[in-house]
Amino acid sequence: MDQAAAGAQGARSVPGCYRHPDRETGVRCTRCDRPICPECMVDASVGFQCPDCVRGGTPGPAGTGAAAGHVPADNRPRTLAGGTLTSDPRLVTKILIGLNLALFLVQMSLGDVFTNRLDLIGQAYAAHLPGVQGVAEGQYYRLLTSMFLHSGYVHILFNMLSLWWIGGPLEAALGRARYLALYLIAGLAGSALTYLLAAPNQPSLGASGAIFGLFGATAVLLRRLRYDMRPVIVLLVVNLIITFGWANIAWQAHIGGLVAGLITGAAMVYAPRERRALVQYGACALVLVVVAVLTLVRTVQLT
Repeated sequence: MDQAAAGAQGARSVPGCYRHPDRETGVRCTRCDRPICPECMVDASVGFQCPDCVRGGTPGPAGTGAAAGHVPADNRPRTLAGGTLTSDPRLVTKILIGLNLALFLVQMSLGDVFTNRLDLIGQAYAAHLPGVQGVAEGQYYRLLTSMFLHSGYVHILFNMLSLWWIGGPLEAALGRARYLALYLIAGLAGSALTYLLAAPNQPSLGASGAIFGLFGATAVLLRRLRYDMRPVIVLLVVNLIITFGWANIAWQAHIGGLVAGLITGAAMVYAPRERRALVQYGACALVLVVVAVLTLVRTVQLT
């Protein structure tokens, strides 16, 4: 067998996750030695463990002293980012999708009467929006509520599919609280940059800013795990081409969410274990301060 054939055979010999056989991985559970993908990795004191070992208290190798079914609370394995292991690692993603779909149905039922009072608009002085005020008039809640509204069926379809494909595995790696914090912070960052740079009477809405934040955090996670980053980079490039190549797309929300996702995601997955909470929540607070400053600057400009 020549070197090329041997190399090809070696490349094909990379095992697949025992729960997701189609996902190649070089990481194994430190207790049962089964291969596990990022979605199945549970952070342990040394390396990673699989969900079965954590939930069932599977005894580790001889000498570990771990009793079946009993793991001390302080030593209980957690997700890669330090989150609590849960039985449904995609619960928050499901709730977010359900909330977006529910509000979209309300939009379709009530029309502009509902949407115009919750979308993102800086200063609603246009004649076709009578009685509607914007962020500059004190309706700061629009920075948040606009993240859960959509302009049509195609808009919400693409956003919810992206949220399911990208958000589910990311939630499993970060844990519920950290994942939700990342989603909301990225969305707010996208809204703040849109408010700062877009025309003051230009309405904007959609979950794209938050989803671009998930893209950024996923790229950081793959880098942390030394996985092949080419697929997510290609996906990001395609989405950025669409962002700047099509009309009526709030590119500010995409860029703001992406940058916030990269920063917050890096803090989530690279934080040292002994200062994990300080680094993670400190980064979240820092991004929120930037969001507040951008909002204040734009409000001063418009008033």
